[in-house]
Amino acid sequence: MSASNANHAATAPAFLSIWDMHAYYGESYIVQGINFNVHEGEILALLGRNGAGKTTTLRAIARMDDPQVSHGEIWLDHQPLHTMSSYQASQAGLGLVPEDRSIIPGLTVEENLKLAQIAPPIGWSIDRVYDLFPRLRERRTQEGVTLSGGEQQMLAIARALCRDIKVLLLDEPYEGLAPVIVDEIEKTLSIIKEQGITTILVEQNAVRALKLADRAVILDTGGIVFDGLASEVLENEQLRAEYLAI
Repeated sequence: MSASNANHAATAPAFLSIWDMHAYYGESYIVQGINFNVHEGEILALLGRNGAGKTTTLRAIARMDDPQVSHGEIWLDHQPLHTMSSYQASQAGLGLVPEDRSIIPGLTVEENLKLAQIAPPIGWSIDRVYDLFPRLRERRTQEGVTLSGGEQQMLAIARALCRDIKVLLLDEPYEGLAPVIVDEIEKTLSIIKEQGITTILVEQNAVRALKLADRAVILDTGGIVFDGLASEVLENEQLRAEYLAI
């Protein structure tokens, strides 16, 4: 990305803005001063090779205890996330679906959903979530951790929607899933987009992520090497080969 494009990306009005963010795991310097914007209602694919800093970036935006963010600002709809705890960021409208999905053992599908609504701000009703995920309605009395991988992913997304979220952060949602289940997840994300929810998608299956996304940001060794339309990445064979190995 050229310097002029980088400056434009950092200064354009946006719904979610990351400014000069630096993040560490212990002494490992993972995210090295990145800037990017996400516009309201779009799907952004956050891509890069293993170790590029994608998950670190998601967790930093969500204000998790790890990684340690040493510098920078994160703004969501004029709210300073960088001054908040993870709980406060959740209340401000962030919903993180981690790679391990974090389904709570010992609780049924419906109990996992009800737990998400135990404190305000409450988002979608459980009936509305079941309309989006009919399979969860069928399994509402089943223990969440006994679901298939695809069903657990649906539950993790549904649980996030039970909060009043503005931005959905998805870490490797397609991992370990059959293509037909990935199709279902993608249809769901398209419906969520129609509801005005902004999504940041970290995914190793870069081609599928790019076909779904509006825009893409590519990380390499902690810095941004591309910020633009997802279609540009699909059309740029050299860029894909150099930074995504596809």
